[in-house]
Amino acid sequence: MKGMGAGAMASAMAGVEALAQTGGKASASSSTGVVYELRVYHTYEGKLNDLLARFRNHTRTIFNRHGIHSVVYWTPTDAPLAGKTLFYVLRHPSRAAATANWAAFHDDPEWKQVSAASEVNGKLVETVESTFLQLTDFSPHL
Repeated sequence: MKGMGAGAMASAMAGVEALAQTGGKASASSSTGVVYELRVYHTYEGKLNDLLARFRNHTRTIFNRHGIHSVVYWTPTDAPLAGKTLFYVLRHPSRAAATANWAAFHDDPEWKQVSAASEVNGKLVETVESTFLQLTDFSPHL
């Protein structure tokens, strides 16, 4: 996958997920309402492992409780992003559901506690990028 951009990898993984749901027949997300969200977290220096631990031990469970489906998580292997960036893709039933699910997630008492506890020695994430994606009708069968 070296040389493959994050967007291409996200598209490929979205295709795999959609194929699993449709029995191998690719279909455009617009027909089902399903949207994918590519998120990129740029951490403060030395904080990536703390962020990964938070996802591993807490965040994914809380996501599931609020209907936020994790598709894939990546960390870059090459500079300048290695050691300080997390890429991941989420699947939502619709854009409206994504908005509602994120609101519920941010209001979750467990999330508030986990977030505060994980940042007792300083914030983990400097910036967050979020891009909503729609599966194309020509996504490859991987």
